Amino acid sequence: MRVTFLGTGTSHGVPMIGCTCEVCRSTNPRDKRWRPSIAIDLDGCSVLVDTSTDLRAQALAFGVTRVDAVLYTHGHADHVLGFDELRRFNVLMGRPMPVFADAGTLADLRRVFSYAFADPPPRGGGVPSVHATEVTGPFPLAGRAIVPVPIRHGERLILGYRIGPLAYLTDCSGIPDTSWPLLAGVDVAVLGALRDRPHPTHFTLGQAVEAARRLGASRTLFTHMCHDLGHDATNGRLPSGMELAWDGLVLDVPE
Repeated sequence: MRVTFLGTGTSHGVPMIGCTCEVCRSTNPRDKRWRPSIAIDLDGCSVLVDTSTDLRAQALAFGVTRVDAVLYTHGHADHVLGFDELRRFNVLMGRPMPVFADAGTLADLRRVFSYAFADPPPRGGGVPSVHATEVTGPFPLAGRAIVPVPIRHGERLILGYRIGPLAYLTDCSGIPDTSWPLLAGVDVAVLGALRDRPHPTHFTLGQAVEAARRLGASRTLFTHMCHDLGHDATNGRLPSGMELAWDGLVLDVPE
């Protein structure tokens, strides 16, 4: 299993528009963060987790030329606004795109991108063609079990995903008691870690570190960081086995 981090920033991205802080002015490429998404290669089957606002730029930068399916975590703008870019992957793949999401996220997609779900399709084409499946429990994809992991994002329950030894839990402010057993034995964990200061809908870095300790993965990478967290300075104070991910990081996960 090969994981490519397409974006590791927040909904604003880093640098933020109009900000002159040290991180936003940084020349370190690892301080440049597109909106959050990963691509997972499962023996040649390419799966996106979320279609971020920056999907076109991410695909061009990191050589994403095929997408076989999309897993959605939730319907916030930074995670779905690249949905229209699936049109190009329809052409490249020659078929509708399978997309998987919980009921609330599917409702968000149908509302925001109503033209893509119209019946009959609008004249002239030029719309994404998708086959939408509601996620209600584990399901098979590319010979693996995809395990949805309910997590808290403020007052809302959204989905993280576990695929074998990998767990991806972005936009997380808490892990319900019933979800911890779904994460038992995870070897590589990706957790959202917004900043040091408290936030009502996201883990702070300290909270993410505590969750990582409880998970006990051999390697933990943090994502969805805002401009408060400079890459090098933050990594210098993290425990062994934990680090910030960065845009373009490629990670091979033994299965």
